[in-house]
Amino acid sequence: MIVRKKRKYTVKTFIGISSIVIAGLMIAEFLVKIGVPTRPSLDQSAELVAFMPGAALPTLIVITIDTLLMAALLVFFAALRQLVRAERPHHLWVADLAFAASVVFVAITLVGDSMDAGSALDAYGQTPDASVIRALTEGHIFIFGSIGGVIIALITGCFAYITLATAVVPRWTGHLAYVVAILNLAIIPTAFGGTDATNFFSAGGLAVTILSTFPFLLWVIAIGIVTIHNQRVNAVKLPSAEPIS
Repeated sequence: MIVRKKRKYTVKTFIGISSIVIAGLMIAEFLVKIGVPTRPSLDQSAELVAFMPGAALPTLIVITIDTLLMAALLVFFAALRQLVRAERPHHLWVADLAFAASVVFVAITLVGDSMDAGSALDAYGQTPDASVIRALTEGHIFIFGSIGGVIIALITGCFAYITLATAVVPRWTGHLAYVVAILNLAIIPTAFGGTDATNFFSAGGLAVTILSTFPFLLWVIAIGIVTIHNQRVNAVKLPSAEPIS
């Protein structure tokens, strides 16, 4: 009887690979964004019309990268849920809740990206309309701010609870997840901070990026790195080929 060599890919491997992809896409987004100047105030129509044609192409590139990043996030959370299912099944309901929240997060992020893409397309190769840009921008910054903060807090809070209760991944990542959850709850009031991009705590300010998005993705990457480093003997393996006679 000849037995084919089993594949060494595990659920933990997919957690690690997806987190590495996310890290690479984050760096790519950052490199594109640093070349785009700060957006004018949304009530400055003339300045907004002059700004958008130059920002349209970088914006579309960032949105394309972000779409790929969201796909990688789905792989990450699906694999993390499967890890909990295999190693700590009594906590699967919490992992199911977190995975459902991650699907919602990806969905609303893509809606926000679509709004941002609409404002970019309005200025791409044609004369932009300031009222269109303003409406779409106001919609997308609210999604990325307060709404996204609530969903991220739910995701990280769930996984923080699972991690500290079961040690399915190193417990320090659970403490980190709670910190991320608290930071995301802290940015909810940005909904009432206006839309001025130069105001740190506005709906479109840096607080959302620094306190919400960036810590969340760092936590994801940290989980991936430690998961690759600390793979266990009883890791859940993908179905391997059956022995053949």
